[in-house]
Amino acid sequence: MATSFMTTLPQFSGLRPHSSPAPVQNLVAAQPMRRRGKGALSVRCDFIGSPTNVILVASTSIMLFAGRFGLAPSANRKATAGLKLEVRDSGLQTGDPAGFTLADTLACGSVGHIIGVGVVLGLKNIGAI
Repeated sequence: MATSFMTTLPQFSGLRPHSSPAPVQNLVAAQPMRRRGKGALSVRCDFIGSPTNVILVASTSIMLFAGRFGLAPSANRKATAGLKLEVRDSGLQTGDPAGFTLADTLACGSVGHIIGVGVVLGLKNIGAI
């Protein structure tokens, strides 16, 4: 039993709607599926050496290096008003000789990713990558 519905759909031209009787067909029309190729699925694996990946790995590594070797604030080294780092005991347990904690690793990794995303978006905006 096939039924078709006739309704009026508002059509806009500028700011005023104009109603015109337009037949509404079956909204979910069965479209034939298109195949994009013949044979096996192929995957491009060029992300490892892409500029985006290199930038993110470099920025995250630099930030982790800065946090680990005392060039950036961490849980055990807070920054003073003059941006000097002074050592304090945070009470966090760590097995690292420099006192680099899990919280420091997560924080430095996050800041490194934020810096990397900013660099990638800036370079994409100017068309460099």
